Amino acid sequence: MNYREVVEAARPRLGKYCKGCYVCNGKACGNTIPGPGAKGVGDTAIRNYEKWQEVRVNMDCLVEGGEADTSLELFGHTYQYPFFAGPVGSVQMHYGADYTDMTYNDVMVRACADNGIMAFTGDGVNPEQTIAAAKAIRKSGGIGIPVIKPWNKEVVHEKMALVKAAGASAVAMDVDAAGLPFLKNMTPPAGAKSVEEMKEIISDAGLPFIIKGVMTERGARKAMEAGAAAIVVSNHGGRVLDGCPSTAEVLPGIARTVRAESGMKILVDGGIRSGLDVFRALALGADGVLICRPFVTAIYGGGAEGIAAYIQKIGGELKDVMEMCGARSLDQIGEDMIWK
Repeated sequence: MNYREVVEAARPRLGKYCKGCYVCNGKACGNTIPGPGAKGVGDTAIRNYEKWQEVRVNMDCLVEGGEADTSLELFGHTYQYPFFAGPVGSVQMHYGADYTDMTYNDVMVRACADNGIMAFTGDGVNPEQTIAAAKAIRKSGGIGIPVIKPWNKEVVHEKMALVKAAGASAVAMDVDAAGLPFLKNMTPPAGAKSVEEMKEIISDAGLPFIIKGVMTERGARKAMEAGAAAIVVSNHGGRVLDGCPSTAEVLPGIARTVRAESGMKILVDGGIRSGLDVFRALALGADGVLICRPFVTAIYGGGAEGIAAYIQKIGGELKDVMEMCGARSLDQIGEDMIWK
C-alpha cells in the first residue's frame, strides 16, 4: 500500500470537513472548524505550508558516498527518523466516525513505535482519552509522548499522574490550544499559562517537559525560564490565530536564541509535508519535527498499514535529500545546505 492509495481510501471515511488532499496545504478546508481548518480565514495554515516551499536547498554530490543515517536520539530513545506524529484530539468531531480518540491513539502509538518513530498523543475533555493514551504508551515500552491541554491546576495534576504511570520518556503541553474556540467554554476551561504557573506544572511532572506553541524568541526565553527541556515551534497548525508568521519564518531566530542560551531541544511543526520539508526544518535549526494532519489521513486510509506507508514515504524522501545535499547524518545538516 503506497501513500497515494492510502489517501484515496481515506477520502470517503474522513467525514464532511476534511477533503483528504494528497498535499495538505490548508486551502481546501480553509476556515472550517470543526474540521482540520482554522478560525478566521485560515491564512496562517496556508502560510505555514507555502513558506517551507520557498526554502531552497543546496545540492552537493562531491562528497564521500554512502547511505545517510537518519536516526535521532531524544530523551533516552533512538528513533529511525527525526519526525513524529503530532497530537490529535476530538477525532470524531473533526474527521469522522471510524475512530474515537481512544482507538486513534491506540493504533497510532503502536504503529509509529513499530515503524521506528513515536507519536505524540492528543488530549480532550473526555478523561478516558488520557487514560487510553497512557495505556497505549505503556504497551509500547514508553515510546510516545502525551500532550496535555492547558487545563486548570487540578486537572493537569491528575493527568500528570497518568503520564508518569505510563512510563513515558517526556510529557508536553500545547499552550497554543488556549486559542481553540471549542475549548474556551469547556469545563474545566483551557487557557494561557504564566511562567510561574509553568514552573509549577513542570516541577510536578518530574519528566522532561516540552512546551508546544512557542512562536517568538521571547517565548523561547520564557520556556527556558520555566524549565522546559524542549519546545515545539508551533502556531497550532495555523488553526488558532490569523495573521501569524509561519513556523518556517520564526524558526531560525528562535533556534539561534536557544543555541546561544540553553540546551533545550527544538521541535517544529506546521505545514511540513515531505521529507524535503523535514530537511529544510533541520537545516533552519530544528532537532526534529512533528507532522499531524497527514497522519490522520494515513490512519483513516489504512490503519497501521497506512501509517507505515506514510512513514516510509517521508523517511525515504528525507534520506534522498540528505544524500543529494551531502549530509550523511543529521548533525551534518546546517544552514550551509540552504540556498540564500
